[in-house]
Amino acid sequence: MTTTSSPTPATPSRSRRVIAITLAIIAALVVAFFVFASLYADWLWYEQLGFSEVLLTQWVARVIMFAIGFLGMAVPVWLSIQLAYRLRPVYARLSSQLDRYQEVVEPLRRLAMWGIPIFFGFFAGFAASAQWETTWLWFNGVATDTVDPEFGLDTGFYMFAMPFWSALVGFASAVLLVCLLVTALVSYLYGSVRIGQRELRISKSARIQLAVIAGLYLLVQGVSLWLDRFKTLVESGADGRITGPGYTGVNAIIPGQTILAFAAVIVAILFFVTAIIGRWRYPLIATALLVVSAIVVGVGYPWVVNTFQVQPNRFTLEEEYYQRNVDMTHEAYGVAGLEQQDFTAVTDVEAGQLRDDAATTAQVRIMDPAIISPNIRQLEQYRSYYQFADPLDVDRYEIDGVSQDTIVSVRELNLDQLGNAADWQNSAVVYTHGYGIVAAKGNDRTGEGDPVFLERGIPAAGFLSDQEDFQPRVYFGEFSPPYSIVGAPEGADPVELDYPSGEDGSGETKTTFDGDGGPSLGSVFNRLIYALKFQAEQILFSDYVNEESQILYDRNPRDRVQKVAPYLTLDNDAYPSVVDGRVVWIVDGYTLSSNYPYSSTVSLTSAISDSSNPAPRFALDDINYIRNSVKATVDAYDGSVTLYAWDEEDPVLQSWQKVYPSTIKPIDDMSAELMSHVRYPTDLFKVQRTILGVYHVDDARSFYQSDNRWQTPADPQEETQLQPPYYLTMQMPDQDEPTYSMFTSFIPAATAGNARNVLMGYLAVDSNAGSEAGVKSEDYGKLRMLVIDADTTVPGPGQVQNTFNSDPLVSSQINLLKQGQSEVLNGNLLTLPVGGGLLYVQPVFVQSSAGTKLPKLQKVLVSFGDDIAFEDTLNEALDTLFGGDSGVDAGDSDVQPTPGATPAPTPAPTEPGEPAEPTAPTDEYQAALQEAQQAMLERQAALEAGDWAAYGEADERLTAAVDKLIELGAP
Repeated sequence: MTTTSSPTPATPSRSRRVIAITLAIIAALVVAFFVFASLYADWLWYEQLGFSEVLLTQWVARVIMFAIGFLGMAVPVWLSIQLAYRLRPVYARLSSQLDRYQEVVEPLRRLAMWGIPIFFGFFAGFAASAQWETTWLWFNGVATDTVDPEFGLDTGFYMFAMPFWSALVGFASAVLLVCLLVTALVSYLYGSVRIGQRELRISKSARIQLAVIAGLYLLVQGVSLWLDRFKTLVESGADGRITGPGYTGVNAIIPGQTILAFAAVIVAILFFVTAIIGRWRYPLIATALLVVSAIVVGVGYPWVVNTFQVQPNRFTLEEEYYQRNVDMTHEAYGVAGLEQQDFTAVTDVEAGQLRDDAATTAQVRIMDPAIISPNIRQLEQYRSYYQFADPLDVDRYEIDGVSQDTIVSVRELNLDQLGNAADWQNSAVVYTHGYGIVAAKGNDRTGEGDPVFLERGIPAAGFLSDQEDFQPRVYFGEFSPPYSIVGAPEGADPVELDYPSGEDGSGETKTTFDGDGGPSLGSVFNRLIYALKFQAEQILFSDYVNEESQILYDRNPRDRVQKVAPYLTLDNDAYPSVVDGRVVWIVDGYTLSSNYPYSSTVSLTSAISDSSNPAPRFALDDINYIRNSVKATVDAYDGSVTLYAWDEEDPVLQSWQKVYPSTIKPIDDMSAELMSHVRYPTDLFKVQRTILGVYHVDDARSFYQSDNRWQTPADPQEETQLQPPYYLTMQMPDQDEPTYSMFTSFIPAATAGNARNVLMGYLAVDSNAGSEAGVKSEDYGKLRMLVIDADTTVPGPGQVQNTFNSDPLVSSQINLLKQGQSEVLNGNLLTLPVGGGLLYVQPVFVQSSAGTKLPKLQKVLVSFGDDIAFEDTLNEALDTLFGGDSGVDAGDSDVQPTPGATPAPTPAPTEPGEPAEPTAPTDEYQAALQEAQQAMLERQAALEAGDWAAYGEADERLTAAVDKLIELGAP
């Protein structure tokens, strides 16, 4: 008899298991190291900049909130599962279906009892960590000393406490719902809850547990309903006209929410009673009644009050609440101090009419920063790897004791132009920075129509570079490379390209960065960290990286400010200035809220979008409170960031200062020169003009009637976008002297695009912060509005532009300027309150339609009332408009324009150097030009009169004159 031994059962290979565990550990370590590398790189960046407190606060806050959220969810869920399981019936009679369920679940019971709480805990932890700012603001919130008109609570409750309590109630509701669900599930699986034969049986332990959880849930809902009373003050009213409760809200909705809150507490008590006596009927009936009451009291009764009381007597009942909305909206948007002045505009012109406005007309900006960027680029770029912003920025400097409005931009790098030379060494080590700032007069031009420069060139030359210790290098700017590696030991040969030098720019000047602008790469470990961060192994192995090397990154000024002050919303227009010999970027920061009681909500995106900034994006879009709380500067050389508390009374800023106590400096630390370049921020003014389109009225009746609503006019050059506000040095009728200001205009509001394009209002804000160290000018931020007399028709920007375009004399000259390969560009249409009325000024530029585009200022259009003029200079146009003598000299009064159209296209220069001066046209050229203009006018007149013989004669003369102009060199 033969026996065969049974085969040895297969067992997992011990070596395979070891390998698998080892690979898993290695993978986990690799992932952990990459996470650590990212966090450590962030720490190095913040520490070098001196804002490590910001990062540390965020880390600690997120960890604490994650732990609270995790434990706040996981512990109650775990307790619910444990209680439901441990108090299960020992000898419960289960159905065959439940038996099968238990067979499946029982092997995984221990894993589920721990895994389910951990699973929900992680979700809750991440959700809670995202709410750390809400929690920290609540904990550090300050009183505003302003109370709401309904409950008499400090507005700080709505801005800081209410969001926290709402989030806490929502979190508690989620925890209790999950606990209720897992308790019911476990109780059903283990027989504590049995359903069968049309009967529901619940064991005593399950009844107590379920009733207590349900009671706690209803208690939380009662608290939520109580909070909803306060939320009505920041929500749209029943009629949609205002934010905050109106008559229906105050007399129906809020009382109804109070009743429902107490009813929810009573139902919760009934559930607690059920846990003791075991009767489910009463709490279930009460719950049903609560639902019915919510429909009747929360929906039905407010509808009845609104339909039968409010609608027939709306203004009588709602007047008080409309006034609340007007007053609180004015306060929330900082427009409560608006000074309104009725303005009967003069529309007739006479000689000497502008004599009292000489200082204003002397500073009218005729150089449009949105048009002349190509001109600046051609004249000042020098090499293809340099670039300028488009549009340019505006600023002002005091020169010889006189404030001069300027067009400014810094010369930055454009590594995209390196082409095949854009290897790692050139991109990261050689081409590291831009060079110099360009400044030109805003109110002047050369004879050829180019800007009049005050600061220009490589090396830098002008009134700014003449300052002692002037630093022209721009390592931190809006177009800086993603990262650069700079610095070297003392005595080492420089490798960074500073600027082209020598005759025709044939040579190069090298430099070495000697500031403290970025984290050190002196250690191998730091090199490894940044090699991983930027996915560049060259950082680890390059000989150009040494013990003194620093890595500069996150170099955009707005990005740097946003990282060190994450609670701020930043203005879209950071602008460069030279302050105490350093090029610095000035950035305006706002604190926002959407929880200011009775204040109307605006969309930040819609309010700020216009032709100069068509598509801004914001994390918090719908707001009803805004303050320009912080002025920030970023040094263009070393990237250092300084935050100044500009609005020290802002409660939101005060709260954040308690969160980050040592990051913001007081306004007292601002130097006199920095104060002289601070201005009223553009985006804030745009939001305020949006609000004032509706809320320029002070009383509830005017607001209710809505018969005087305004809107910002469309940009005459881009009718699908709003006209942006403009900075100008000007004098409002109630001011003693001109000051640096920003203005906008209003036309009547209309639906379906049928707005009348006539001026209804003119708003200006004093944008000059003064020039005294640490002291804000008394009038800074003062809003002044001219309310145009309705009996006087003053054309709006669109109507003025249409008049310019349709005037026969203007159109004939424009057509002449368009001859050949030229195109005409209309500049910004400026509006100035001078001469007792409103003066429109528009520069007209001519550039080639192909080849190198070099826009040159050739003409200036002006309008006052129904009269217009079109001349070579602003000074000539004003004199022509006002009877031969306006009584003032504009900034271009000494300009002798070169007659003729723009020069023919020329190829872009490949080497630096001054562009060739155009040749002045001869007298013969001028005579031909005048003949062409006259022939064009006569041809137009003949066409309108139907005199075809005269039309043919004029056309022949025009053709002959144009041929002569082309022969003499016109394009």
